Order: sequence, then structure tokens, then C-alpha cells
Amino acid sequence: MTDKYSTFDELRQSEQPDAYRVEVLDVGSRVAVVAPHGGGIEPGTSEVSRAIAQQDHSLYLFEGMKKKANSDLHVTSTRFDEPRCLSLVKAVDFVVAVHGEGGHREVVYLGGRHFVLGERIRAELERHGFRVERHASPGLQGMDPANICNRCTSGLGVQLELSAGLRKTFFASLSSATGRSQPTKQLLIFREAVRCGLVAAGVV
Repeated sequence: MTDKYSTFDELRQSEQPDAYRVEVLDVGSRVAVVAPHGGGIEPGTSEVSRAIAQQDHSLYLFEGMKKKANSDLHVTSTRFDEPRCLSLVKAVDFVVAVHGEGGHREVVYLGGRHFVLGERIRAELERHGFRVERHASPGLQGMDPANICNRCTSGLGVQLELSAGLRKTFFASLSSATGRSQPTKQLLIFREAVRCGLVAAGVV
């Protein structure tokens, strides 16, 4: 799918101000958890990011708030340049970016340039019962230095592409904001696995 907008500035000039919202919580941590396609763009990624960050990691959310056509607000990760996001990621050592992939299988596609952190997260996810794979598409592997997950001070981040099938297990319903406000035990297990991976890698 080709993005409607190539940059955030194009999006901002064309969309109504209430079509999206930005949330930034900078707690001065070494790690930022970001969902550049949150809200209705890739449903569930905002809630997953918030769960991982809790109160001790910085958080960034760009959320589609339209009643329909939120996919119009998708700016691909290598061109995602919303200023508050860039300001946050450039101030931290490591980024964990959470995305939504459209497949029905329950799987985490792990990517990004921080291989040590990625492998620690993989080990914890698998230990907690999650299937972890590398996506077949190079565009979903998070290896480009321009990818938002790699634009931190170290140049090394992790990208978590969560399939729709997996995200559905995290909430009472993935398709509505009300349903996504009701997390399941599976989301809590996922949260702890990722957070344990961060500790195991020594980045926190």
C-alpha cells in the first residue's frame, strides 16, 4: 500500500487538526517506546506501547482519530518525521517501536538494528509462549538507519510488528476503542516479556 502522505507536514496541511492526536511522555529514560501508527491506524499499537512503557520508559504515540480512513494517516517509518517524535527519539539511547501487521497468525515479527536487545526480547517472548519470526518483507524488518526505531543516539533500535491475529488476543475487541480499553491477561504477559528483555539486555 502506498502512503497518501510522504511526510508529516503534508499530512498536517491536508488533514483536520482533530484527525489525529500526539502524546509524548518524556520521563528522561534511556529507552523510548513509540507507536507511530497508533489509534485507528494500526489498532492496538498505542495500548501495547503504553503497557510496555508504564511509568519508567518514555512514550510517544501518534494516533489516528478519524471515524474512518485512518489508514490515510500512515506515514511509513523511514519517513516518519513528526517533530515531537524526532525530538524524543534523538534524546534517548534506544527505541522500541510497536507496529501492527495485518496477518491472521499469532506472531511477533522482530526487527531493528539492535541485535543484542532484539535477541533478549526474542528469548523472553518465546519463554512466555509467543511465536517470534523475521518478516519475509525487507520493508518490515526495521533495518534502514532512517527507520524511526533506529534514529536514537545509538542508531540501534528494535521493531515489533504484531500481527492482527496476535493483537486480537490482547483485548476484549481490537476493532473499537472501548474494546481496546479492556486488556486481556495475554497483553500483560506480553508486556512483562518485553520489559524483561530490556532488563536482560542491560539497557535499563
